[in-house]
Amino acid sequence: MLNVNRTIDGEKEVLSLEGKLDTLTSRGFTEEISKTSESTKQLVLDFEKLTYISSAGIRAILTALNKMDEKGGELKIVNVSETIMEILDIVGIAGDLNIE
Repeated sequence: MLNVNRTIDGEKEVLSLEGKLDTLTSRGFTEEISKTSESTKQLVLDFEKLTYISSAGIRAILTALNKMDEKGGELKIVNVSETIMEILDIVGIAGDLNIE
């Protein structure tokens, strides 16, 4: 299960993820990404409560990155656990993401 909480502050949107981003939940997460306002210049994904990510979840993150790139915005990922960071490193995308 994945809960996504959205907060909007001007041109910045924060999606806080809680639970697992996997095959079962990635479609719903991708739908949340598609709801990002056209005026959003910075999309922040808060992984503080994300406990697991699969390849389907990684694809969803890349979808968010592409969406923000297309409109000249920025994707930032914050509060990444050591375990999730290790997965991002292993699949080779950590260097392509803005992770704080």
